[in-house]
Amino acid sequence: MSPALAAAAAGFGTGLSLIVAIGAQNAFVLRQGVRRDAVLAVVGICALSDAVLIALGVGGVGALAVAWPGALTVVGWVGGAFLLGYGALAARRVVKPGDGLRAAGDAAGSRRRAVLTCLALTWLNPHVYLDTVFLLGSIAADRGPLRWTFGLGAALASLCWFAVLGFGARLLGRFLARPSAWRVLDGLVAATMITLGVLLLVGG
Repeated sequence: MSPALAAAAAGFGTGLSLIVAIGAQNAFVLRQGVRRDAVLAVVGICALSDAVLIALGVGGVGALAVAWPGALTVVGWVGGAFLLGYGALAARRVVKPGDGLRAAGDAAGSRRRAVLTCLALTWLNPHVYLDTVFLLGSIAADRGPLRWTFGLGAALASLCWFAVLGFGARLLGRFLARPSAWRVLDGLVAATMITLGVLLLVGG
């Protein structure tokens, strides 16, 4: 295996190991995939955002961000509050499933909400910066001249994961044909969002 291919493979594996963990972003992509609602836009936003953040980390921006540690604290507070709000909405759908069905009826409005929510879940989550900008950036730095190849592999892992999660989730559609199954899914989403929101606020 050539050094370039080895660096790309290492980046792919490292990126995949960081992104597969259950989190707010993954839970949202999964729900959108099951609903078949703005899946392409959501997958594109997640993958492109990760690529940008990985590029910033590989380019050494993480070292500059260390000089302003308060930035992540502010992002944590705002992101935590957002996650609590989204978690509350998901919990409401568990109690009143009809609310979610009515919201899904407005295709344009639903797509716009999905895009805005995806952007918020991605860019207001300090863990995204820690994983992509700081951690992946520092690991890539050890690759020397091949750090950008490593970063490319990590970005490819992100694209593959979100594509599989978003477009593959529709396979669960037949298992979620009953309203009770949707309530279980929304319950898991609510628990994930609220837990992460509390952790961000407490950690901030």
